Amino acid sequence: MNKTTQPAYEETISHNGHRLTPQRREVYNVLLADRDHPTATEVFIRAKKRIPAISLATVYNCLETLVECGLAKQVNVEREATRYCPNLSEHGHFICESCGIVSDIPVTKGGSLTQFLKVPSGFNVNHSEITLRGTCPACKKSNH
Repeated sequence: MNKTTQPAYEETISHNGHRLTPQRREVYNVLLADRDHPTATEVFIRAKKRIPAISLATVYNCLETLVECGLAKQVNVEREATRYCPNLSEHGHFICESCGIVSDIPVTKGGSLTQFLKVPSGFNVNHSEITLRGTCPACKKSNH
């Protein structure tokens, strides 16, 4: 998903009854900047460069609001810290077992994750996640 298809931040935040704060905007900008699925601590470190007085608690609160408003998704990888993703289109994730990078894997145009799975009759899927693990191109290249 590119920046042009991202929901309007101001409109989404205010329609959900939240204030448009500089801290919230900066946290959102951090998520959009690299799209590398940062943890809350990584978001905090990046946001602190532009807003030195921001606290880790504020970053957590901002991330919670962004998820609640549908501007970001939580990405949970087993027992690791929660990561955050601004890509709202249906997609999977690839995790490099060597360097730990998390990358988006798009679903084929017009497709959905559930169309690749045989969901038993009568079941209603509300949310789906798929995570693939392996080696990213950079790690694969450096191991040769």
